[in-house]
Amino acid sequence: MISRGKAEKQAARAARLSKALRENLKRRKAQARGRAEDRAGTGDEVAGNAIVETHAPDFRRNRGSD
Repeated sequence: MISRGKAEKQAARAARLSKALRENLKRRKAQARGRAEDRAGTGDEVAGNAIVETHAPDFRRNRGSD
């Protein structure tokens, strides 16, 4: 049988873990939203004087048949 002190410690630990997991999930969702907003831009970034394309290259064999 679990003693009262041990049960309270386990409950407190579970509460701390739950809170930490919720905060981690919120942080990860915010990061994902930020990355999605970055991708929603024009797809080009200006690096110095050159324009760098940030979208992935298209390696499909028949590109024109969309």
